[in-house]
Amino acid sequence: MSSNNTILPKEKCLIINTHDGYGRKEYDHHEIKELVKTAGFDIVESLDIKIVTPNPSFYIGKGKVDEIKQLKNLFSFEFLIINEDITPAQEKKLSDALKVTIIDRTNLILNIFSQRAKSHEGKLQVELAQLEYLSTRLVRGWTHLERQKGGIGVRGGPGEKQIELDRRMLRIRVKQLKERLKKLTKQRDMQRQRRRKSGVFTVAIVGYTNAGKSTLFNELTKQKIYAADQLFATLDTTSRKLFIPPSTSLVISDTVGFIKNLPTNLIESFKSTLEESTSADLLLHVVDSTNEERKEHIDQVNRILKEIHADQVDQILILNQIDKNNSLPQKDIDEYGRIKRIELSAKTGQGIEFLKEALVGRASLFNNQEINNYDENFK
Repeated sequence: MSSNNTILPKEKCLIINTHDGYGRKEYDHHEIKELVKTAGFDIVESLDIKIVTPNPSFYIGKGKVDEIKQLKNLFSFEFLIINEDITPAQEKKLSDALKVTIIDRTNLILNIFSQRAKSHEGKLQVELAQLEYLSTRLVRGWTHLERQKGGIGVRGGPGEKQIELDRRMLRIRVKQLKERLKKLTKQRDMQRQRRRKSGVFTVAIVGYTNAGKSTLFNELTKQKIYAADQLFATLDTTSRKLFIPPSTSLVISDTVGFIKNLPTNLIESFKSTLEESTSADLLLHVVDSTNEERKEHIDQVNRILKEIHADQVDQILILNQIDKNNSLPQKDIDEYGRIKRIELSAKTGQGIEFLKEALVGRASLFNNQEINNYDENFK
C-alpha cells in the first residue's frame, strides 16, 4: 500500500527529433526536451533523424524502426515521442511494430495543457481540443466517457459496431462542450463590452511560452499568480486593475503563451481566451532577450496574432530578462515620440519605470481619443 507521500516513478520515453538536414536541429531538440520534461516524462534517450520524405507506413525508415527496437530492449521505455505530427495510420503501425505508445507533437502539447488547465473554462477548452484531435484516431476504449459526471449515456443497437458507438459518443460530447463554451464566451464578451463602454484602457501581455509574461504581470500588479521557469506555466487568463500614479488606470491581462506549431485545434478551442488579445487596446509582446531563437519566437507570436486577428492591435516589444546578461534597461522611441521597445528585467524590476511611462503615454492617447469620440457623438 502506498502513502500519499509516495513519489511515483516517471514514465520512460525515447524522443525522436526529426529534421531535413538544413539547420534548426539543435534548438528543436532542446525545445522538444523541455516539452517532454514539462509533460512529466523521464527521457532515457533521444535520436536526431534526418527525414526528407516521411515513410508512408512508419513515418521513419524501417532501419530506424529496428534501431529503436534495440534501444527499447536496452532501456525498457513505454513511450516514443516524435517532434512532428504523424498520421493515424503511421501512429498505429509504429506502435504495433515497437509495442509502445506513440505521442506526436500535437498530442504532447495537448497533454501538457491538460495538466496545466485549472479553471473550469480552461478544462473544457482542453478537453474539446483533445476530442477534436482524437476524432481522427478513434480506437476502442471510449467507453470511459460514460463514467464521467453527467455521462453521455449513449446506447447503440445490439448489432452496432464499437467504432460507430465511439463516434456517436464523441460527437455528443463535443457538442456538449461547444455549447458550454459558447455560454462562457458570451459571459466573457459581456465583460469586455462593459469594460469598453466604461472607457477602460485594456492591455494584454502576450509572447512565446516561458518568456516571463507572468513574472512581468506580477511585477506590475504586485500579484502572485503562478510563474515558473517552465513551458505553459500559465493557461488561464488573469486580469487585474492597475493604477499608475498620479492618475492612470487600466486593466491588464496575462494570457497563455504561444509556441511554434501550436496545434490548430488548440487555437480554435482557446479562441475566446485568446480574444483577450484581439480586444485589447495595447499588447505587451514579451520576449526572452537571452534566447538565441528570439527572432523566430517573435515571428511565431506575430503569426498567431494574425491568425486570431490581433495583428492590428498597437504593440510594444518587451525584451525581458536583461538581468541574465547584466545589460542596462533601454527604451526605443518611434517617429511619433511613442515608446515602441523596452529592454527590462521583470524579475529584478530594472526598466519597469520605462514600461510604466509607456503605459501612461498610451493610456493618455486612448483617453484623448475617447473624449474626441464623445464630442463627435454630441455635435
